[in-house]
Amino acid sequence: MVKQHIIETASDLFYRKGYNLTGVNEIIKEAGIAKATLYNHFASKEDICLAYLKFRNDTFIKDIKAFVNDAQKGKDQLYALFHFLVTFFDQKDFNGCWCLNTVAEIPNENEKIRKEIQKQKEEFIHFIKELVVYNYNQNEDLENNLLARKIYLVYESSISESKLHQSKWPIEAGLSLCKNIVR
Repeated sequence: MVKQHIIETASDLFYRKGYNLTGVNEIIKEAGIAKATLYNHFASKEDICLAYLKFRNDTFIKDIKAFVNDAQKGKDQLYALFHFLVTFFDQKDFNGCWCLNTVAEIPNENEKIRKEIQKQKEEFIHFIKELVVYNYNQNEDLENNLLARKIYLVYESSISESKLHQSKWPIEAGLSLCKNIVR
């Protein structure tokens, strides 16, 4: 329970303020815990960051899968990825992709965090590929992989650009591109 409270507190701070601008002391203060309590659960700020990335990803994957599964089978389930982005953007605390925000702040030498982010992104590509196979099978694994990666790239750029411009137009343009790709 305490560990989860720390993760949720750090998650809010890292997502809003960034990894580098959030100190361990700020997490301790916001969580209302003692320093020893934090270090009983996490050996380092890096470990807290890994827990944050996993927490945000688990929540995101659960939510997007439920959203996409509610869409009509076929191309609509692929398009639902972008409709989900609109609801994500409309959240009061939208600050783009937590993974991309974090990877932009860490040094290249930080393999632990980079590998976690890469793992999450590969799992997301796999999820998109499953949607492609289920809803738009190209009958060849290579074609399904390529289509999933194209949709993934459009999706990721839609998130980044909507954060940059503080507007939904990149998501709408991403959906349009997805429709062109999925013909």
